[in-house]
Amino acid sequence: MPERRSARQILSLVADDGSLRELPSPARESPSDGPLAWQGYDASRARAAARTGEEESVVCAAARVEGTPAVLLAFEFGFLGGSLGERTGDRLQAAYEYARAHRLPVVPLVATGGSRMQEGMLALTQLQRVARQSALTREAGLPQVAVLRDPTTGGGWATLGAGADVVLALPGAQVGFAGSRVRPPDADPAAYTAQAQVAAGSADAVVPPQRLKRTLGRWLRLLTGPAARAPLPPALGRADLPRTGWDAVRRARSPERPRSEAYLDACFTYRLGISGDRCGGADPEGMLCGFGERDGRSVAYAAQTGTATRPAGYRTAARLIRLADRLGIPVLTLVDTPGAANDAEAERQGAGPAIAEVFGAVAAARVPVTTLVIGEGGSGGALALAAPGRTWATPDSYFSVIAPELAAAILKRPPHEVERTAEQLRIRPQDLVELGVIRGIVDHPRP
Repeated sequence: MPERRSARQILSLVADDGSLRELPSPARESPSDGPLAWQGYDASRARAAARTGEEESVVCAAARVEGTPAVLLAFEFGFLGGSLGERTGDRLQAAYEYARAHRLPVVPLVATGGSRMQEGMLALTQLQRVARQSALTREAGLPQVAVLRDPTTGGGWATLGAGADVVLALPGAQVGFAGSRVRPPDADPAAYTAQAQVAAGSADAVVPPQRLKRTLGRWLRLLTGPAARAPLPPALGRADLPRTGWDAVRRARSPERPRSEAYLDACFTYRLGISGDRCGGADPEGMLCGFGERDGRSVAYAAQTGTATRPAGYRTAARLIRLADRLGIPVLTLVDTPGAANDAEAERQGAGPAIAEVFGAVAAARVPVTTLVIGEGGSGGALALAAPGRTWATPDSYFSVIAPELAAAILKRPPHEVERTAEQLRIRPQDLVELGVIRGIVDHPRP
């Protein structure tokens, strides 16, 4: 079982020394034994207070994390299992209101078993209250970065945890809507872990405690710091232009050609990735999404990796673009795919709607989106990430309505006609410039 830290311990782990200031707690008058007159409830709360030193299941504070000011919401699991009641809701609402008034990001440090049974439906409705405050904070353009501790279950997971913009988790944390005592007896316990939630696309990363403060501080800087127009990376591969259409295809498919990782590493001082579509899927091998720092400013990125992009990859990219747009952070997209995955499983996962999400996110973005084609530009699966009027290409790339081999097959041409078909499609970078499809071809970095 992972180590369980108290609310004060987790606050001291992430807050800068001397920066922590607890926020005032709203006072609520309640009848004896709570709103339901649940016999023994007052005594249970008194014992929890004596045991933990806290008056409620959450401690709300303002602090700096690696120099960035934020509002921290630290749950105390030792106080009635970190459960949410009316007084918890009071504290959370006041903290969110403080964050909006002072333009601060919100960091829920969640450890809860869910809603408090001794307050019945009045406790459960606190989830609506929290969801409303979270929504107002999103509308205000302020980020929310959740940290999932052990355990994070029930409504606390379904609101403060899963509802955050970025979701981090501590190793071994129990995470799931169903707590350990209410799951089916034959349920696989491995499905209710932080690692499983990352694999399922519901959380972004598992972060060891010793790296939590630094990681959280970097996330807060990236999501709240000054933004810059997305840089146009220089070409990293060959400098000469392809002679023929088929030459362009061969060069783009070459295993020696630089891939997205190389371009992102060259572009950013450091970067942090998001993962998952929040719909049960992730495509870590096909789509890299996240935020990076360049010259002290933040840029969001969505980069294909040269494989056929899965529906979860497209939905993750759409999630990234919408988040960046809400926070006012420009976006860089790197196009490199032979096309969208078109197997039966991809269709069952909603390939068409997923691609439509990206088209829509790019089209609706108010922040600048800049695109560089670095390899294969295969049909609509590539075009979805391309910004209209703001797309460039490297010399070792191509962009095509369809792969030359497939075009030849559709036209019922023999295999030896593939190269001629590639030439007819006019897919070389210089062809694309002449056709007005892209704005230009990027050069290599100057020495």
